[in-house]
Amino acid sequence: MRWLKRYRMETLLLAPLVIYILGLTVVPVLRAIVMGFQKKGTEEWTLDNYRYLFSRPEFSDAFWNTLIITVVGLSLQIAIGLIVALSLKHITKGKGIFRTLTMIPMGVPTLVSGVTMIYIFATSGYLNELLYDLKLSEVPIDWAAGGFSTLMMIVVADMWKVMPIVVLLLLAGLESISDDVYEAAKVDGATPWQTFWRITLPLLRPSITMALILRAIDAFRIFELPLVLAGRNTPVLSTYAYTEYGTYNNPYTSGAASTILLLMIVAFIFLYMFVVERKGGDVQ
Repeated sequence: MRWLKRYRMETLLLAPLVIYILGLTVVPVLRAIVMGFQKKGTEEWTLDNYRYLFSRPEFSDAFWNTLIITVVGLSLQIAIGLIVALSLKHITKGKGIFRTLTMIPMGVPTLVSGVTMIYIFATSGYLNELLYDLKLSEVPIDWAAGGFSTLMMIVVADMWKVMPIVVLLLLAGLESISDDVYEAAKVDGATPWQTFWRITLPLLRPSITMALILRAIDAFRIFELPLVLAGRNTPVLSTYAYTEYGTYNNPYTSGAASTILLLMIVAFIFLYMFVVERKGGDVQ
């Protein structure tokens, strides 16, 4: 009580933040984890929810679809985001206009961007018309029919929506690199490729790490775009958990699926931090 009287003002200022974190983050997450280990009706402790999940082919499909979308999406986002960030850094005329245009997708709601992508990937959409005009396809392709083409459609749609965040992070990293470093490399006779590989990429690694972690968390829990573009043809873990909760009225199985999704996110972050980052530190 003496401590509370001494830090009364600090406690009052921190109380809304603590209530927000506990009420909207920690408690719901812990509740979902606990429900994943409980039996519906009796709430006895059990692993039946996980046995049920691993016996369902739909869950297996959702698991692998989530992994493929995350790995392929992150690779493309970092590669293309780096090209766009390098272009924006070195462009001389109209820099402000191009940077503003690049940020436009970030202001579009996810559901709206999903509906916009339907106009592109529909059987009578712009992409099929383009493929037909270029004589690359005689019949319209149903991109939402399931399989690898649907996964790539979701990857492209997600990449368009989140690219501004990746570009912003990488561009901030590029702007933080001093011009003196590049001038010294030029004096030493380094080629443009050597400068990029030996200077830009190593110094940009903190920004790449931040972009990878932030985007991986979002990619693992991607929800709206798969639901709008593919429905139930191509489930991911988040939409599968939603289906178990909303369609089958089984919050306990949904909690188990959500727990597995959370473990995948945590495992990816630890794997990257302790394997990739440590290896990079040893190289330095």
